[in-house]
Amino acid sequence: MENTTDYDYYPYSGFSQPCEENSLNNNTVLVLVYILVFCLSMVGNTVVILVVYFMESRRASTDVYLMHLAIADLLFSLTLPFWAVDLHSSNWVFGTAMCKVVSGVQETTFYCCVFLLACISVDRYLAVVKATQFLSRQRHLVGAVCMAAWTIAFFLSLPVIVHRKAFIPEERTNYVCYENLTESMDEWRMGLRILRHTAGFFIPLTVMIFCYGFTFSTLCHSRNSQKQKAMRVILCVVLAFIICWLPKIITEIIDNLMRASQITETCELRNSLDVALYITKALAFTHCAFNPILYAFIGKKFRSQLLMSLFRKGLVGRETLSKYRVGSVYSSASSRLSSVTQS
Repeated sequence: MENTTDYDYYPYSGFSQPCEENSLNNNTVLVLVYILVFCLSMVGNTVVILVVYFMESRRASTDVYLMHLAIADLLFSLTLPFWAVDLHSSNWVFGTAMCKVVSGVQETTFYCCVFLLACISVDRYLAVVKATQFLSRQRHLVGAVCMAAWTIAFFLSLPVIVHRKAFIPEERTNYVCYENLTESMDEWRMGLRILRHTAGFFIPLTVMIFCYGFTFSTLCHSRNSQKQKAMRVILCVVLAFIICWLPKIITEIIDNLMRASQITETCELRNSLDVALYITKALAFTHCAFNPILYAFIGKKFRSQLLMSLFRKGLVGRETLSKYRVGSVYSSASSRLSSVTQS
């Protein structure tokens, strides 16, 4: 969630003796990770957006959600160069206005990703378990759902946008981009973060578990292997998001509980959390580059549509198109689970 780890600028309470610093905090490694993820995400998600855009009349409801997911990942990746500069110089040089904008974009796009994944799970549940294509046929409704996801995500991000600012904390000489709250607001800070974790992650995750549980149960009793294959990439996308973000969420919750004195603080636990926050932050931020890779390696319809688009632009020849293209990009237009995730 927050890019800057809490332990950097928010002193612990109830622990008076200083602890030795961790030797793991190598900002150079994290800067290189940010740069690599930024490049991969910019290229990959731009391709996904263009491929889905050129589907035109063949665009299913899941395609629309996945395009918005790619937009969210693309916007998230645009914040990484700012944090890379911040880490490299150990100084936020962009001022308070950019601190609010960058933090707000990053927070909003995270929540939007998890909400969109929940929307996809509901869409697949309705298509498979309830055997209805109502949402797929109501394009304006799908668009409204996506806009609602963006709006709710923005409102969940408002506390971060309001309280973030560039300032010089005590015992430091450089600016940081962080929430500037007084110690008297510690309980409010903890409650707000737990609320954001719950409403912005665990509730949507519960929706996904419920919907996909019933969906896969239905597919297991179905002999239609095409429907089963059509869920493969969607499942991989959800698992990639959970694997990347859940460790960071859990680590932050433990960190928050220790700050609130709900867990006894020790130097060993503090140092372990420092290391965990460092590693899980790097893992979480790599997520925005994963989805295009999943589509390219697993989604046959996505590959077919991409090759057809490149063929129309004269970037690949007919032989390449015939060799790698799987069936007709138009052959699955009537498929109940038609999406860029089809295998």
